[in-house]
Amino acid sequence: MYQNICSHAQDVITRRTAVRIRPIIPANNPANNRITVALLELAQNGLYCAAGDFYIDPWGPVDRAIVTHAHSSHARPGARSYLTTLPGQRLLQAQLGPEAAIQAVEYGEPLTMSAARVSLHPAGHILGSAQVRIEHGGEVWVVSGDYKLAPDPTCTPFEPLRCHTFVTESTFGLPIFRWPAASEVIEAIHAWWRTNQEAGRASLLFAHPLGKAQRLLALLDPSIGPIYTHAAVDPTTQIYREQGITVAPAQVAEEGPWSRALILAPPSAHGSPWERRFGSASTAFVSGWMRIRGTRRRRSLDRGFVLSDHADWAGLLRAIDESRAECVWVTHGYRAPMVRWLEEHGRKALAVEARFEEDEP
Repeated sequence: MYQNICSHAQDVITRRTAVRIRPIIPANNPANNRITVALLELAQNGLYCAAGDFYIDPWGPVDRAIVTHAHSSHARPGARSYLTTLPGQRLLQAQLGPEAAIQAVEYGEPLTMSAARVSLHPAGHILGSAQVRIEHGGEVWVVSGDYKLAPDPTCTPFEPLRCHTFVTESTFGLPIFRWPAASEVIEAIHAWWRTNQEAGRASLLFAHPLGKAQRLLALLDPSIGPIYTHAAVDPTTQIYREQGITVAPAQVAEEGPWSRALILAPPSAHGSPWERRFGSASTAFVSGWMRIRGTRRRRSLDRGFVLSDHADWAGLLRAIDESRAECVWVTHGYRAPMVRWLEEHGRKALAVEARFEEDEP
C-alpha cells in the first residue's frame, strides 16, 4: 500500500475532502455507563467548546479564544480575550498587536472555564506552542494544534496526552512524508554553504520566519562564516533570545561582503528586489514540502532541504497511538488519506472542515 501511495502521490495529494461536524447529543444512560459527549462543535468561527464557552484558534471574532501558537493561521485578531502559554505570550502579542488582551499560563496549569477544566501542554511545534486539554462530564478531549515529535532546542518537547478524542492536524498526512534526522539536514546545509564559499557565492536560505528560522539559527555552525537575516526574521529572533533560547549570532543583512555569508530569509523574499543585492548567490529552501519531487524545481531553487516543524507520517501515527483516543478528528492538511488509514486500522475517525492554512510554505 505504501508503494502505491508513493507512486501516485500527486493524485493523493489533491484529495482534500472534509465533512462538517455537528455536536453529538448524549443519549439516555440508565446503566450509568460513561456517556460520550461532544465537547467541541464546528461553529461559524471555528472549534467551539460550549461547556467552557471558548473557541480554539478561531478564524473569526469571538469573546474568548484559546490560541495554540502564534502563527498567523492560528492566531487571528478580533477576539475580546486570548489565552496562551507563558513561553508563547510575547510571540502572540507581536502577532496580534499591543491592544490584544492576552492571558498566559504555565504548561500544565489547570484552569476552570465555565463548566470545563482546561490546561495547555507542550506541542513541540514552535516556542510556546500548545495542545489544549479539555475535561468535562467524564470526557477528555485534546486539541493538538500543530505539533512535532522531533527534538528541537528552541521549544519544549511534545507531551503525549491520554484522551477519549484527539483532534489532530495532518499537514503531512501521507506516507511519503518521512523526515531525516535534523543533524543530517544541518550537515547537508553546512556542506552546501562551504561549497558556495569556495565558488565565491552567497548562500541564501529561505525558511519560515517564525519558528523554522530560529530553529536553524540554533543548529547552524557560525564558525563556518557570517550569518545574516532578513529584517522580517530579526524581531522574532530577538524574542527567542530574550526567552533564553540560544541561537547563533546574526545581523540584519544590510551591507556585505556576502561571498562567505549565509543569509536567512522568509520564502516571500525569493525573487524580490531585496534578493538582488547579494549578486552571485545560491538559493535553497528548508521545508517539509521539499520531500515532494519537483517542488524545488517549480520554485526555481538550487537546493531543497527537508526539515519541518510539523510531525511526519510516522510522528502523526505515533501521537495518535500514544493518546489512546477512541475517536480522532482530523482538522487540516491531508485529512482524507489520514482518516481512511485510521478507519482501515480500526479507529473511529472524522475529517473536520477547518480554515487553518499550512504555516509551512
